[in-house]
Amino acid sequence: MKLNHVALWTTDLERSSKFWVEFFEAELSDRYESVNRPGFTSRFATLPNDDVRIELMEGPWVKPRSHEEGGWAHVAFSVGSVSKVDEVAGRFKHAGLLVSKPRQTGDGYYEAVVRSPEGLMVEIVE
Repeated sequence: MKLNHVALWTTDLERSSKFWVEFFEAELSDRYESVNRPGFTSRFATLPNDDVRIELMEGPWVKPRSHEEGGWAHVAFSVGSVSKVDEVAGRFKHAGLLVSKPRQTGDGYYEAVVRSPEGLMVEIVE
């Protein structure tokens, strides 16, 4: 068994799409608009060199959420090296989205933590 995709609710599909393209070099699918669920739109963001796809979903009923609710806490993406973590973290810092600068964690990761437009915590790991 392998993970096919993860889905992320957003209050601004285009802003979220731009985030995944700009910072993760994702390729976007065409915008989908549901006929069965009026107001529901989505796009898939596929990360390069990987099978990871993120379904970005929007609907007028979606409300912003706090950072520590029940459910998934964060996602982590490996960039392959300490220097790449530093480089990627620098891009997020410049954009004002860096939450935690690169560091060695107690559980053995070299990581930086950033925040998506929806408030999703994203770890960038070695």
